Amino acid sequence: MELYERILKAKPFFLIAGPCVVEDESIMMSTAEKLAALCQKYHLTLIFKSSYRKANRTCVDSYSGPGIDQGLELLSKIKNEFSVPILTDIHETTEAAIVTDVADIIQIPAFLCRQTLLIQAAARTGKIVNIKKGQFMAPEDMKAPVDKVTSEHNFKVLLTERGTSFGYHNLVVDFRSFPIMKGIGYPVVYDVTHSLQRPSLGNVSGGNPEFVPIMARAALATGMVDGLFIETHPSPEEALSDGMSMLALDLVDELLNQIVTK
Repeated sequence: MELYERILKAKPFFLIAGPCVVEDESIMMSTAEKLAALCQKYHLTLIFKSSYRKANRTCVDSYSGPGIDQGLELLSKIKNEFSVPILTDIHETTEAAIVTDVADIIQIPAFLCRQTLLIQAAARTGKIVNIKKGQFMAPEDMKAPVDKVTSEHNFKVLLTERGTSFGYHNLVVDFRSFPIMKGIGYPVVYDVTHSLQRPSLGNVSGGNPEFVPIMARAALATGMVDGLFIETHPSPEEALSDGMSMLALDLVDELLNQIVTK
């Protein structure tokens, strides 16, 4: 079954998960292996997520990833080893064609969700396009980015809620955004861990991953969320990017047990 069709039919939800950014091969492979096993256990469709480059780091010397060549090589290895689809994000139009051999889903970062040429370049690949709602965007305004994808005759779109700016260094999730974006006509994803981020808190971004279970359960309870997006790492305190908002890998089993079986 084609991936987008699997996403449309996924029950109770599909899972997008992985480390924020591509790190050491052993960390990446062990994380993918664990996630694949857990999703098999709970009969969930898994999409493995990681970024070969993060262009929107807080500081100039923050780790941004190994780059497109090395990053895609490792993501390809994960894809083949564990038979999982891959999601990664692009930041420039030239990257869209390069990632197509590896990425099953091309993600448009939240800060770039109004960039017409970037979205259209992703759409022209024919891959699924996941558009993250900008922290500055109203949910109904996401129809315009969707129209940019469909203008290229690509109708495989996902819309992701990742929180809205709430004063300085904080985000809030308006649960009304789920039915509003669902009304645009495409699957809705809730990015749990990024919505609990504390953006640019000093030289790094902070976070409150302890709230992941209640936020995930509450979002799914709306009946309007098709997928969950959870960044995870074996040792978040040692992660090279967004460690303070990622969920520890050894807590994912407990989380899935709570939200799949209850």
